[in-house]
Amino acid sequence: MSTGEPPPRRVPIDPDVDLSVPAQRAETAGAARWGVLAVIAAGGALGASARYAASLAWPAAEGTFPWAVFAVNVTGCALIGVLMVLVAERSVVTHPLVRPFLGVGVLGGFTTFSTYAADVTELLERQRVLVAVAYASATAVAALGAVWAAAVATRALVDGDRRGRAG
Repeated sequence: MSTGEPPPRRVPIDPDVDLSVPAQRAETAGAARWGVLAVIAAGGALGASARYAASLAWPAAEGTFPWAVFAVNVTGCALIGVLMVLVAERSVVTHPLVRPFLGVGVLGGFTTFSTYAADVTELLERQRVLVAVAYASATAVAALGAVWAAAVATRALVDGDRRGRAG
């Protein structure tokens, strides 16, 4: 019988965690939470350091196409495509801290879509409209294409390797 009140709203901590599955729910409880936060922080520090190194190695002059940020974002998206196939689809990597460390931490710290947005804004403020539009659209297309291509290639490699071992 309904009380007339809406059901309580459940807000998951991690959108990839299904709180109705006990094994996944444990990921957000007690001491396990601190381990997850620690590996995310460590991974984030590594990823952000790598991005910073790329920006030092390949600096962009004011008003020009920011190639380092473009390359970092596209490379990071490709690696996210590989990681998600290995962890989520094919269960090649099963340790529970791999995805938080590599996906959220390292690749989350490495990719920088906030800098991408700031770069587009700066280019527009400098009246570099064509460069801004090229950068905005090229990044979106290349990043999505990189995730897709890397996922397809990873699936083919993993599935081909599994067929090779079975035969």
